[in-house]
Amino acid sequence: MVNIPFGVLMVLGDDVLKIIAQELVKSVKRSVSVDWTKRENARAQIRVIVKRILRKYGYPPDKQEKATQTVLEQAEVLCREWMAE
Repeated sequence: MVNIPFGVLMVLGDDVLKIIAQELVKSVKRSVSVDWTKRENARAQIRVIVKRILRKYGYPPDKQEKATQTVLEQAEVLCREWMAE
């Protein structure tokens, strides 16, 4: 379970956060490669994708860096499943 800051939840609401999560999964899943966790340029590309999605939906700028890091950490854990599909 992701720990979403209370202020973000209040500003965006559950529905928008759900849309953000769905778009993040779809976009990040499409962008991962076998060795993406070892290649800094691949990680940088995914960071850019995540930040664009967060900005698109008005995610608070002061919370974006932490959210981006969280998404990358979760993607690393889920990557094995994604690559098996």
